Amino acid sequence: MTAIRYSTAGESHGKALVGFIEGIPSGLFLSTEDIDRDLKRRQGGYGRGGRMKIESDHAEILSGVRWGKTIGSPVTLLIENKDYKNWIEAMSSNAKAEGSIPAVVKPRPGHADLSGAIKYCHHDMRNILERSSARETAMRVALGAVAKRFLSEFGITIGSYVIQIGRIQVQSSKFKVKSFGTELLSIFKKAEKSPVRCPEREAEKQMITLIDRAIREGNSLGGIFEVFVLGLPVGLGSYTQWDRKLDGRLAQALMSIQAIKGVEVGLGFEMSSKFGSEGMDEIFYRAKSKEQRAKSENTIWGFYRKTNNAGGIEGGITNGMPVILRAAMKPIPTLRKPLRSFDITTKKPVQAAYERSDICAVPAAGVIGEAMAALTVADAFLEKFGGDSISETLRNYNSYMKYVKRF
Repeated sequence: MTAIRYSTAGESHGKALVGFIEGIPSGLFLSTEDIDRDLKRRQGGYGRGGRMKIESDHAEILSGVRWGKTIGSPVTLLIENKDYKNWIEAMSSNAKAEGSIPAVVKPRPGHADLSGAIKYCHHDMRNILERSSARETAMRVALGAVAKRFLSEFGITIGSYVIQIGRIQVQSSKFKVKSFGTELLSIFKKAEKSPVRCPEREAEKQMITLIDRAIREGNSLGGIFEVFVLGLPVGLGSYTQWDRKLDGRLAQALMSIQAIKGVEVGLGFEMSSKFGSEGMDEIFYRAKSKEQRAKSENTIWGFYRKTNNAGGIEGGITNGMPVILRAAMKPIPTLRKPLRSFDITTKKPVQAAYERSDICAVPAAGVIGEAMAALTVADAFLEKFGGDSISETLRNYNSYMKYVKRF
């Protein structure tokens, strides 16, 4: 049984998106500012579409928070779709509004349009695209922000950055899993200042040029982003059952993001080309003397590793190193220069339907990846430490960390 449950509802052009998260302990300070900060980050990025000029997402807290603190009951959030005013009849729940706009009958290759229409027996594919749209991820980011706020109480930090758009990749090897805590935070800060969330300036320029080309040609671009989680203790997740392995849970969470087609942990596929002696993270131990404690709190002591090829997870369990995840996003299937398709009514060849869309959403996908990682890690954290209140969870966590230091 999961410690945290969450769910979302709402359509892309519907009245609003709604979400709830259950299991957050009471006593956590939480405000809309904590949530809106990440919603704004999700809406940024060079190559986003026209909708980002219409929407300015804001989360309203409907339940679970009183006087600035969680009270232990489900936290419910609402994000209004500002574009709904242009879709009142088209997305009305009233049967009298049926037929107010033409049906979507030209499925887009790469989308859920055709498969969804067949599965749910719809002859207007707007019923599919409205929910399968990446607009739904705005609420996931909002819920993920709640999870991030919870994790921050325990010194856990989550961030992301883009390492590839199209064929343009960052060149420095330090952006490819090999960095540790302070370096990752430095990389993250650089990326946050970039319009494509890329930490390397030369690669950023080339990515922007490539996106401009895609805009001119009516095309789209995918890419790769990395998500990191710092400050996780040893022991989250488990090897005892397939569905308790944390790397498997994180991979599923990232794969659930629209347009994600591949996920790696640590070196991932690169590990397969190495000898075992090259790929494993050797274990070291250093005792900490009284003198070392007096000189520096940052001296490495206890069990540690000099490399992080495993990406912070071994046997489905966190090992104390930064968790590193990488996800590959396919090019967005909605194209201004449509691909070939068939009309589901006439069965005649046509060009696929066009819906307002982004050219490149890899920078935003990284923020969504952070949210999914936060929700998954928070679940594993509470699974391990429990607690109906923040103070109880902190007691359990602090007791465990004392044990880890003595091990």
